[in-house]
Amino acid sequence: MPTPAEDRPPITHDVHTVDLPATPQRDFLIPAERWVEAPDALRALGADLGIALVAYKRRIGRYLLWRAGPARGADARYMALASDDLDRRCTFRLFPDGTGEGLGPDGTTHTRFRTWKEALRDDA
Repeated sequence: MPTPAEDRPPITHDVHTVDLPATPQRDFLIPAERWVEAPDALRALGADLGIALVAYKRRIGRYLLWRAGPARGADARYMALASDDLDRRCTFRLFPDGTGEGLGPDGTTHTRFRTWKEALRDDA
C-alpha cells in the first residue's frame, strides 16, 4: 500500500519548473517552498484554511497541479499554474463533504473536481 502523500518525506533540494515530474511521486513530496519559481500565491495557497504544506502533485497538460490539505475528508485547495505562464492559474476548493468549486481555464465554474481537471487537460 502506498504511503499517504502527507506522510512522504519532503525533498531537501530546490527544483526548477523543468524539474517537476509529469506523474505523481510515490516516495517523496515536493513542497512549494522548494520550487524556485513558485509565486507567492501558491506558497500561501492553504493559509486561510490553516494549512501550511503545499505540495506538488503532477502535470496536467501544460498545468502544474499543487494541493494544500489532504486529498479527502477535510478542507483542501488545489492550484494549477500554466508552466509556460505562471500568471495563468486556476484554483479549486474541496470541502470536507466531498463537494467543491473552482474556476477552470475555460472560464466555467466547476463543481466537480474531475471536470475542473478535464478543463485543465483540454486547455491548449
